[in-house]
Amino acid sequence: MGNGTSAAIIWDRRITGLSAGVIAELVSGVGPLWHERHQTRLASRPRKRAVGAGAKHRLVFVDRLLVTLVHLRHGVTHDVLACWFGVDRSTITRAIGEVRPLLAERGCTVTAGVRLRTLAEVVDHLGESGKTRIIDGTEIRVRRPAVGRKDRNRFISGKSKQNAVKAMVLTDGDGRVLFCSPTGPGSCADITHARQLGLVKLLADGPAVEILADAGYQGLGAQTGGRVVTPPHRKFKKNAPDWYEEMHERQRKAHSSRRNRVKHGIAHLKNWRALARHLARREHASDTIQAVAGLLSHQQGCRPDFVTSEVIPGPAAILDVSPLTVHELVRACLTNPCT
Repeated sequence: MGNGTSAAIIWDRRITGLSAGVIAELVSGVGPLWHERHQTRLASRPRKRAVGAGAKHRLVFVDRLLVTLVHLRHGVTHDVLACWFGVDRSTITRAIGEVRPLLAERGCTVTAGVRLRTLAEVVDHLGESGKTRIIDGTEIRVRRPAVGRKDRNRFISGKSKQNAVKAMVLTDGDGRVLFCSPTGPGSCADITHARQLGLVKLLADGPAVEILADAGYQGLGAQTGGRVVTPPHRKFKKNAPDWYEEMHERQRKAHSSRRNRVKHGIAHLKNWRALARHLARREHASDTIQAVAGLLSHQQGCRPDFVTSEVIPGPAAILDVSPLTVHELVRACLTNPCT
């Protein structure tokens, strides 16, 4: 790929959604891991050629990373990327399949040098910081399983009445993404998904923290010693007195306003085009969502002045730049062809 095209992708933040500094950190952090796995894969099979023989890579690691970032940002097809980078479609598919899991495994960046990869690390970090955090579940639409699959109905969400996968997102009080869990079927309830991830055991045996959650997690408070705070239960279901209605509504709104910022973090996550513009494959949905969460948190972690607004903003509010449209992206492909 030509150097001019690489420079255009790196310096135009509308293409990848990331600054040049963040891309440089990704190259230095993910590059050695990709090279190590590539060498391990080569050494795991018997050699049939001499060392140095065989076809050479037409896409170096930097180009493979840029391909994956553009695909995650815009959700464009592999054919478009293959035309832009001047390689075969199978090369693009293989490059994305190699880099996307590495981005998902990086976890979420809290501050410079601090990255959370597992839920256990998140709970320990919460105990050290002593601040209140917020959790919520979100659903991402995926392609429907084929007819005859035994798990066809597991991905149908009873809430949205569509085929989806569910992920649990944890943010701080300002809406910064701190953790995004692996996905589960859309038919799974929020509280069941949290239990399957081991959140109850980690909180019950871990440090004293406070995590705000909505009514979908009611019941976790008693199991975690009050560490999960949910909206107040309604004691009078019929013929409630006026004073109780007023008190309950005031408490419910106060709790809702405290945990509203997690919706902002989820909105930023879903505004990434790969999660908003097409139905993802179920087998890659977990890696895609976690990779996008890691990139979003890295961009947020590089901006200490980041504060969400009261109204859910679009991608431009956090990235300080409006994303490219499909026509603008295709125009960029035509004006910056490979050499």
